[in-house]
Amino acid sequence: MQLDILTPERKIYSGEVYGVQLPGVEGSFEVLDRHAPLIAALGEGRMKILTDKINHEIWTINGGFVEVLHNKATVLVEGAQELGR
Repeated sequence: MQLDILTPERKIYSGEVYGVQLPGVEGSFEVLDRHAPLIAALGEGRMKILTDKINHEIWTINGGFVEVLHNKATVLVEGAQELGR
C-alpha cells in the first residue's frame, strides 16, 4: 500500500509499506494492504509504519486525519517527529 504523510509545511514520508498503526481519537487502529475506504481523526501519540512484515519506524504525531482509498493511505498531521526504527 502507498503511504503519504503530510504536514502543513511539507511531505515528510512517501513510500510503499505493509501497513501503519495510528493513534485514533478513540483508540489505536491499524491499516493494512487493501484496507476498506476510511476517514478517521487522529489524536496525539505514536504512529508505527510497518515497512514490511519485520521492520518498522516509530513516529510521534500531534493529531490530524487519515484517509484510506484505493490502497493508498494519506495521513495529514499538525506535526510529526521520527523516533527511530
